[in-house]
Amino acid sequence: MAQSSTARRLDEALPQSVAKQPAFGGGEPPAPPVRPNPTIGSNAWVGTLMFLGAEAMFFAGLIGAYIVFRVGSAIWPPPFQPRLPVGVTGVNTLILIASAVTMRFSLKAVRVNDRKMLIRCLTYTAVLGGIFLLIQGFEWLRLIHFGLTVSSSVYGSLFYTLIGFHGLHVFGALIWLLVVLVRAKQGRFSREGHVGLQTCCMYWTFVVALWPVLYGLVYLY
Repeated sequence: MAQSSTARRLDEALPQSVAKQPAFGGGEPPAPPVRPNPTIGSNAWVGTLMFLGAEAMFFAGLIGAYIVFRVGSAIWPPPFQPRLPVGVTGVNTLILIASAVTMRFSLKAVRVNDRKMLIRCLTYTAVLGGIFLLIQGFEWLRLIHFGLTVSSSVYGSLFYTLIGFHGLHVFGALIWLLVVLVRAKQGRFSREGHVGLQTCCMYWTFVVALWPVLYGLVYLY
């Protein structure tokens, strides 16, 4: 008892700086590792979303201009202007919508590592997109032959601007899709890595979803 009480008094008499010094090789335990924040998506995925947002604003401006002229005109379409091919374009709309379905199936195929199904679905999508553009181009040639041109009236200029820009976007999406198809045949996509396919699917879905809006506004309204 006497020795323990003496040791306690010696510890209390030591300076605080000496008493708190860690033993040899000791010290504070290392801080726990910082858990990284989960990523929302890849940079390509986020960049594609931003690009689609800009594209949506661009087409919103064109649609707004069309609505302004449409509402401000007493007679629409103007007299002596050819009527648009509603029936043929309606069938063409179904063709483009079908391409969005096959595009979604391609994503499902890559997620189960079914390479054959992936290539088949991408091929179907490219063929359907090409058919859509061919039919649109053929109908535009007929309309030009019947007198509907960019310089014939405001109606013609708005039609070719709005529908033509969409056709240009479908053409760009088709080129992108063909590049993805080539990479798929080379085995570049798998369940673990298919960002290029995913971003292409996002853009293709955008141009397909936009078309029924334009068809209803320009051809039916």
